[in-house]
Amino acid sequence: MAPPAFSDIAKPSLDLLNKDFYHTSAATLEVKSKAPNGVAFTVKGKSDHKTGAINGQIEAKYTDKPTGLTLTQAWTTLNALDTKVELDNTIANGLKAEVLTQFLPASKNTGAKLNLHFRQPNFHGRALFDLLKGPTFNGDLTVGHEGFLVGAEVGYDVTSAKITRYSAGFGYSVSEYTAAITASNNFSIFSASYYHKVNAQVEASAKATWDAKSTSTVGLEVGSKYKLDQLAFVKVGYSSPTNLSRKLN
Repeated sequence: MAPPAFSDIAKPSLDLLNKDFYHTSAATLEVKSKAPNGVAFTVKGKSDHKTGAINGQIEAKYTDKPTGLTLTQAWTTLNALDTKVELDNTIANGLKAEVLTQFLPASKNTGAKLNLHFRQPNFHGRALFDLLKGPTFNGDLTVGHEGFLVGAEVGYDVTSAKITRYSAGFGYSVSEYTAAITASNNFSIFSASYYHKVNAQVEASAKATWDAKSTSTVGLEVGSKYKLDQLAFVKVGYSSPTNLSRKLN
């Protein structure tokens, strides 16, 4: 099994701390259905606290499993037409290629991106190209062995021939718990996170963050989830004022 992408090294902890809490969004909605011909439809909506505006989209997705081709088209409330074409394990074993385009009818603006994901049992690498803005390149990789993870990320502006961002991290992940330490935003934000699946009903997580450029204090987030049954659960969490402010802005 391939290790997670660099951005997902601390995913179990972040999911427990960030999902399903009222402070992240006032209301969310997601409805899924599937037509007889195999096309899957998804309607998503989210309302924020500040303006009350609803941001959403309607999405249609078709997958041809024999060829590994997936076509996804979406129309958002921002009047954007998004199209994504995916080829998974078609060009080479473990390689997934994505072409993403966006068209804004009101302004006639367009966007195009090419994403490459390469997964092997102990390696997960990504190369993300923004073809029309810059162009720019963002790449990351994660190497894993017996639960230990080491990863790094870099951003590069082709036009100016300049590195725009870099990050690094390492962690340890097994089925019961995950621990990770990351240094992001050009090694200016340092985070340590921990996730523990105590048993089939109880999960717990904690995260400490220090922004070396803006504060001398460490932000702390803790959360826990108790599963009542297959359809219901209870979550409780605490976020220090620094972290809460960052989430709401």
